[in-house]
Amino acid sequence: MRQIIILLAFLLSSYGFSAQTENLKNVSETQKISKRVANLFKENKITLAFNELKPYWPLPSNELESLEEKTIKYINIIESRFGKSINFLKVKNETISDIAIRETYIIQYTNSAIRLIFTYYKNNKGWIINAFKWDDSFEEEFK
Repeated sequence: MRQIIILLAFLLSSYGFSAQTENLKNVSETQKISKRVANLFKENKITLAFNELKPYWPLPSNELESLEEKTIKYINIIESRFGKSINFLKVKNETISDIAIRETYIIQYTNSAIRLIFTYYKNNKGWIINAFKWDDSFEEEFK
C-alpha cells in the first residue's frame, strides 16, 4: 500500500513537469496561434507569447521557463541594437503531407529583422507544437 501511495504521489507531482495539456483541432488553429505569437513578439510581450505556446508544447515546464527567460533577455538586446519592432509578416508555409506544418514569420525592426519558425506535428489527438525557434538568420528565406 505504501508503494502505491508513493507511486501515486510521484505521478501527480510529475504531471506538472510537462506544459502541454491541449491539442489544436485543425490547421486553422495552428495558424492563429502562430500569428498571435508573432504579434506578441513584435510587441515585446514575450511572456504572453510563451503563455500562448505552453498548452500545446510537450516540453517540460522548467525548460520552457528557461527558454522564455533567455528570449526576454535577447529580445531586449535586439531592440537596443536594431531599434524598435515595426511590423511582422508571414513569409512561408510548408507541409509534410498531413502530419507536419512549418510556418515562418519575420519580425521587422528599424535596422534588421528576426525570424520565427513554428513547427506543428499532428498526433492522434490533434496538432501540437513540435518546435519553436527564433533567430536573426532571415537571409536564409531568400533560398
